[in-house]
Amino acid sequence: MTTYTVCPVPADTLRALRTVDDAGRPAAPFTDEEGGAPLRCCLRRSAPGERIALVSYAPLRRWAAATGARPGAYDEQGPVFVHAEECPGWAGQALPFDNSHRVLRRYSAEGRILGGRLVAADFHAALTAAFEDPEVELVHVRAVEYGCFLYEVRRGRPVPGGADRRSPGRRR
Repeated sequence: MTTYTVCPVPADTLRALRTVDDAGRPAAPFTDEEGGAPLRCCLRRSAPGERIALVSYAPLRRWAAATGARPGAYDEQGPVFVHAEECPGWAGQALPFDNSHRVLRRYSAEGRILGGRLVAADFHAALTAAFEDPEVELVHVRAVEYGCFLYEVRRGRPVPGGADRRSPGRRR
């Protein structure tokens, strides 16, 4: 049976991003008056009135630095919403943000893209199928409308430096 773990942005990375993001810019917190922003720290939508920040994040670059992978041109950074201050993290109840079309982008242990898949329903089956390929080391779940990174899914249990220990994700 294939197991996988959902990984929000790690707590140590969030602390760094709340100071200076991966593009070298200081975080600029603001009050989200309307709510609905997809938060990558706790993998839920923001509530009206919450303090959040939009920061630039390079998930593959940070993963590669921890694992020794060399993604080359596949390294990219993009905008993500996070709480402006530390939050409890992800509760790990169900696959987050699965109520819309998503792209599952598969990566090898070297950090190379192995392919992508548009998913409209049955995310569990799509992730299981992705990890049936032994070359797939991790999967990025991305929004279709903007292409933004939502969260990472790793084979098996989280690795050191991965998901926050308080919210390690749910093993499938």
